[in-house]
Amino acid sequence: MRIQELADKSGLTAHTIRFYEKEGLLDQRHVRREKNNYRSYSDEALERLNLVKKFQGLGCSLSELKAILQDRDTNTLTNVEVIEWIRQKMNEVESKKDELDHVLKTLQWMLEYRMALTSDPQRAQAMLKDVKH
Repeated sequence: MRIQELADKSGLTAHTIRFYEKEGLLDQRHVRREKNNYRSYSDEALERLNLVKKFQGLGCSLSELKAILQDRDTNTLTNVEVIEWIRQKMNEVESKKDELDHVLKTLQWMLEYRMALTSDPQRAQAMLKDVKH
């Protein structure tokens, strides 16, 4: 299939697909050059890109994606190593969750303060005093 068809099926842009190819996430099993120098992508390319999207959704970096795909292709990591990677990724997500919870709490306070300014200015002033202490 041509790159635009692959882009439509994968939900990615042609530019992104070329970038992934350049970075080595797609190889000769996934893309070939035809005699007219056009790229032709296999059905495996679509499966590969869906896998890339899945791991990106987990917050994986480009280097992590490369390692994951390399292991998928060669099966070099032990189960213990994969378990450790999963645990590390879970810890990263927990840390980000804590940060986002803090941001959400701050935004909630800001909303309550702004609403109090309109409906109960004395409460708004008290909220400011509580923050300073």
